[in-house]
Amino acid sequence: MTILLFSILVLLETGFMIFGLTRTTTVKKWTSKRLIVIAGELILFFIMAALPGIDTSFRFIGLIAVLLVRLAAAVIFMLANHKNTKTKKKAAIVLGTLLSISLIGTSILPAFLFTDYEGRVLTGPYNVLQSNAIMIDTGRIEEFENDGSYREVPVYFFYPEGTDDKIPLVIFSHGAFGYYQSNASMYMELASHGYVVASIEHPYHSIFTHDSTGKTIVADRKFLNDSMTIGSSDVSEAEVFEITSEWMKLRLADMNFAIDSIKEGNINNWYIDKDQKEEITKVINLIDTAKIGLIGHSMGGAAAVTCGRRDDISAVVDLDGTMLGENIGINGDEILINEEPYHTPLLNLQNQKHHYQAAEAERSGEVFSNNVIIKNADTAYCTYFINSGHMDFTDLPLFSPVLAGNLGTGSVDNGEMIDTLNALVLDFLDCYLKGEGSFAVNEYY
Repeated sequence: MTILLFSILVLLETGFMIFGLTRTTTVKKWTSKRLIVIAGELILFFIMAALPGIDTSFRFIGLIAVLLVRLAAAVIFMLANHKNTKTKKKAAIVLGTLLSISLIGTSILPAFLFTDYEGRVLTGPYNVLQSNAIMIDTGRIEEFENDGSYREVPVYFFYPEGTDDKIPLVIFSHGAFGYYQSNASMYMELASHGYVVASIEHPYHSIFTHDSTGKTIVADRKFLNDSMTIGSSDVSEAEVFEITSEWMKLRLADMNFAIDSIKEGNINNWYIDKDQKEEITKVINLIDTAKIGLIGHSMGGAAAVTCGRRDDISAVVDLDGTMLGENIGINGDEILINEEPYHTPLLNLQNQKHHYQAAEAERSGEVFSNNVIIKNADTAYCTYFINSGHMDFTDLPLFSPVLAGNLGTGSVDNGEMIDTLNALVLDFLDCYLKGEGSFAVNEYY
């Protein structure tokens, strides 16, 4: 429908231009007709907003603004030229049309990049509430700033409405350049079944976030550059290890701090909006700190796995992440992997290509961290999704197929996969955090 709307608007602009070029008209008459065309475009939009795929959300708010501004400008221009009998210049008609089409095209771009995704249908009995805060780590100075400020870790809670029982906590860590909503459908589904989910953000590793002053924090340029070059053949294993070790050091510190802070329940050092404080206190009091699970996507999965070695963690889910935190050293070009037994129940979910790469590493004798950890785990499950890509383990393909496709997706049905993924994670956590039922996985899905 977005393509249809854009096409109609372009046709209206082009048709009006042709009308103006094929006959001689005064500025006065042209401006009055121009006003009618723009008003018609605005009316057309609101008529089409009743159809699927067109709405007044952020996807179209830019277009609405452009149409309204153009309408106001047309009224002003008409009033200013109501006595102007000069002939309207052809060049001005062409330039005006090109400018209008450019403005319309730019303003409607979000509608092409994003869908009208509103989440998945929840299967649990609870409605889900949300609240957020910023945890301030007074034990760490922010290394990405030079002002001596403390490291801040934003946290977003998803939790069930209408329960006073103590319930398990699940902490989620996003991937590189991700953000707290990367797997919102999973948080919502878990919360609807009686979990508190705390999705944390890693400032300067996330695409954007906000600090306690309201300042927008975007991804660090060096982090971006290192991420782009780390796979190059010119980069040695020693350099890769050095770079990724710094990444994991930050991620692990953030996650450990989040676990400890939420367990302590002391929110006095947190930055919380006044209207959120009561809700934050309520959600902290809901948490059963003896039942904690960790989930992460990509680099977040790597952090979750290593933090999962803590004695107070009861379950870990790695969403298509290479377990970089288990790389503990380098010997020439050989990465040294932590071979200590892994005692926390672990669910490792992979895309098809990564599964085949792990299988090939196992056959060839190549040392690969995921294989080592799973082999040394007391309880580990590993499966993969056919035709899936890395970003298919997040909600991004449902929210923005274009962006997700550029970052790596497969041909899998995204809605079906995310529902299956969320169901698997729920069953796993029910088994190992709530002690409900047993758990098993297929070889693939």
